[in-house]
Amino acid sequence: MYTAFVIAIMILSVFLILAVLIQNPKGGGLTSQFTGAGSTQLFGVKQTGDLLEQITWGIAGTIGALVLATIFFIEQPGSADAINSINVEKAQTKSLPAPMTPAPTTTPAPQQQPVVPAPVPAPQR
Repeated sequence: MYTAFVIAIMILSVFLILAVLIQNPKGGGLTSQFTGAGSTQLFGVKQTGDLLEQITWGIAGTIGALVLATIFFIEQPGSADAINSINVEKAQTKSLPAPMTPAPTTTPAPQQQPVVPAPVPAPQR
């Protein structure tokens, strides 16, 4: 079911792109204000009830609802069929090696030299 939602979202996205590209530019943006290109439309009435604009908003709303609805069809990580991968199966059946213990040292400890007291100087007369 999740795959069906994703495919429907992709198809509706293509339709949304086409609906936006088909629409006539209405102007009145920042570019037209600074360049003077839209000065003739500045006080004109724009047609807001256009069918194509309503279709665009409808498709956008439907995509938003489908995206929010897909959360209910995502499988939870604890389910048995969550991931079907041969690598996951191999990792689950493979046992980990035992932890390594440090190897005994083969070199003997260094010999300690006996401490010899320093010679005491003879007293001077």
